[in-house]
Amino acid sequence: MNHKVTMRDIADRLNISSVTVSKALGDKDGVSDSLKEKIKQVAEEMGYRYNTAAKSMKDGLSYNIGVMIPERFTGTNHSFYFRIYKYIAKILEQGGYYGIMTTLGEHEESMLTLPRLYYEQKIDGLIILGQIGKPYIEAMQEMQLPKIFLDFYDEHVEMDAVVTDNFYGAYELTNLLIRGGHRDIAYVGTLHSTSSIQDRFLGYYKSLLEHRIPLQQQWILNDRDEDGVYIDIQLPDPMPSAFVCNCDQVAHNLINKLQDLGYHVPQDYSVTGFDNDIYATLTRPPLTTVEVDIERMAKLAVQSILKKVSNPYYTFGRALVPGRVIERESAIALTNDADHQA
Repeated sequence: MNHKVTMRDIADRLNISSVTVSKALGDKDGVSDSLKEKIKQVAEEMGYRYNTAAKSMKDGLSYNIGVMIPERFTGTNHSFYFRIYKYIAKILEQGGYYGIMTTLGEHEESMLTLPRLYYEQKIDGLIILGQIGKPYIEAMQEMQLPKIFLDFYDEHVEMDAVVTDNFYGAYELTNLLIRGGHRDIAYVGTLHSTSSIQDRFLGYYKSLLEHRIPLQQQWILNDRDEDGVYIDIQLPDPMPSAFVCNCDQVAHNLINKLQDLGYHVPQDYSVTGFDNDIYATLTRPPLTTVEVDIERMAKLAVQSILKKVSNPYYTFGRALVPGRVIERESAIALTNDADHQA
């Protein structure tokens, strides 16, 4: 007969007390983050199973965390958000919780209809993954439930958020192009669409400022409409030598457009993306981009929401997760400005 793994078994394996194991598996205070991670790892290796039903009756918690994604980010072209959700669900399960994904439809968002998971009290906390409109954000302020934003924030609302360091990532990408001799550099992204697009633009702009390169308004290109739907990118005249795109999918769309017009990337124009998602390697040539550490973002989001569940007064503001530049074949240095044909 298989032995049912208990907290005592885990404690004996690590030579610590059962109380410490209990606190760690319940994400309670009194145990360091590093020891919590070690205990959860050993618990998973030993096959420990949480009795969530019994815990729920005892603590008055559901041991479910909702993950709400706006419907516009759930199509086949938005694998980025599903990848983050997969990490969130896995990390939650390691801590004895379940992640329940729910989508926010356009009608529900416009009518300010809050999630059924909230009304039916099926969740202990909510992670909102992907930018939502300001009216809906304001409506969510009335929810008596721990909640955080993930991958976006709103400066005018006191809501905790976990985001990648969009500003510094785009700043480093633009620096890379400038070090390669590019001075005519466009930014592709509708600035009022999301906080991420704005922050990436500001990183691009800071790089231009530091190198005393004037910002050209005609080189700020829209990529989507006010509903977040991608549109045909209108190329400027004159053309820049390089494009900093706000995400890999937009870079992919731009490269396809340039190639359809008979141009070559990167020989004629260098193009960079952001995220290092599936488009980064599907695109030909593969994209120079910023890799977003989605596993770290998911882990920090889970840790934060569980702390808010155990302590409703816990707050952390905005947490930035660093990314890193990945150099591939879509961007090259200019050997001579005269070599570029606009």
